[in-house]
This record gives sequence, structure tokens and C-alpha cells, in this order.
Amino acid sequence: MTATALQTPVPELGRLLKHWRQVQGMSQLDLALDAGSSARHLSFIETGRSNASREMVLRLSEALALSLRERNRLLNAAGYTAAYRARSLDDAGFGKVREALDFMLQKQEPYPAIVMNRSFDVLMINQAGAKMLALLGLSAAEGKGPPNTLRLMLHPEGLRPVTRDWDRAAGHLIERAHRQLKGAEENDPLRQLLAEVLAYPGVPESFASENPSADALPVLPLEFELGGNVLSWITTVASFGTPQDVTAEEIMVESFFPADATTDKLIRALVGEAGN
Repeated sequence: MTATALQTPVPELGRLLKHWRQVQGMSQLDLALDAGSSARHLSFIETGRSNASREMVLRLSEALALSLRERNRLLNAAGYTAAYRARSLDDAGFGKVREALDFMLQKQEPYPAIVMNRSFDVLMINQAGAKMLALLGLSAAEGKGPPNTLRLMLHPEGLRPVTRDWDRAAGHLIERAHRQLKGAEENDPLRQLLAEVLAYPGVPESFASENPSADALPVLPLEFELGGNVLSWITTVASFGTPQDVTAEEIMVESFFPADATTDKLIRALVGEAGN
């Protein structure tokens, strides 16, 4: 028997399938039909009475629209090896991905851009982004690993003092975290991070619950006060469209664009001065 061969039925697979069915609001029949199976067979898989082939696990994962990370979890629970790698951006095999990200960051100059992972850790930042943080009185080092945008926005000594309409801006970021946590379990690193930032002094209790109406606007303005001036931005978040790697799927590239001519002129001057 090979290392990827199925072992004895694993109750964890059934638990995960039931969990994700409930998250997606699907019955056993709904999921079985979408995965090209029968409700009876799916019921047997969930109760551990039947084994699931590797192909079946992948079909069920596809029907549930799971992330690559969660698809690997289902495969592991069924006794199979993971189908998708999870590599660091420093991995040699990620060379082309890094080149693409570098290109995006450079082309965004003189406006800020950052590359984040699913937990909002800043993995890469362009020169304009680093200079803007410095001008706002912040640095890349936080003492807790890579800088993290959730911590930067929610901490009382982070961006909160210089952010106009902070409740709305912070609430928007929290909503993104809630969406990414859909179906995630208690030991998820992002869930633990969210619990940490929600416990910061002055964070509204309402942030603890998802509030879809907080994202009602098509574009959310983000305004920073800097030395009597206001930097007004709109941001876009991009991701890889057809990832085959867990890390690549979870990458977010957030780009800042001036919301008015005053900000455009001001940021060009400030970034230029900071670079001298």
C-alpha cells in the first residue's frame, strides 16, 4: 500500500463534510447531486460506513467551493496526501509569482501597494507604501512578526489616531476578515488574530459580529490625516485567478489610488521628499 492509499474510514472526514454542508446551506442530496454521487453514498461517507475515493473527495470539495487549504484538509482526513502545495514566497518555485508581484508593486508607484496573505500579514510593500507608513509615524517592525494590517488599523497606537471616520474604515477591514473566516474553525490563525484585535481598547463590540451592510458602498473612502493635510484614497484588492498553490490562492494585492487631485499632488510631493 502506497503512502497515499486510503486507510480505514476516518470520522474526521464525515465531520468536515457535514460542517461545510451546513456552512453552505446544502443538504446531503444537494451535495451528492453536485458531486455526481448519491445521497446514500454521501450519507455512508459522513457516518464512516464507506470510504471515499480520492476523486470523490476532490469532487465533493469542488461542489462545496472550498479553498485549496480546506480541500487539502479533506484529503488528509480521508487518508490521502494533499493535492496542493503551500510554499513560502521565498520558495524557488515561486520565482514567477514573485516577479509578477514585484511588477505590480513597481507599476503602482508613486502610489502605495501591499501584498498580504489570508491573515493580513504584509508580505511585500512598494516604496510608496513603506514611505507612507513612515510619514504616518509607523514602521514595518511591530515586534510580532511581519506587519499586519488588522493590527495596524485596530491598535490604538496604529493607524487609528490618523484615520478619518475610523469606525467605518476599520469596520470595512473587519468585514473582510469575517468573510474570509466563513466556516473556519476555532484554531484558525485568522480567527485567533481577529479575537486579538477585537480585544483592543476602544474597538466597538459590534465588530465581533458580521455586518454585511457595512460594505454597502461600491468604493470605501480611506482618509489619513497628515500634518494638517488629508490623504484620501480608494483601494482595490486583487488575487490570482487560477491558483494551484495554497499560498498563491491566499495572496491579496491591495493597491491605493488617490480619490482626488489634492491627494495625488500631495503624495507625489511627500513620497519624493521622503526619498531624498
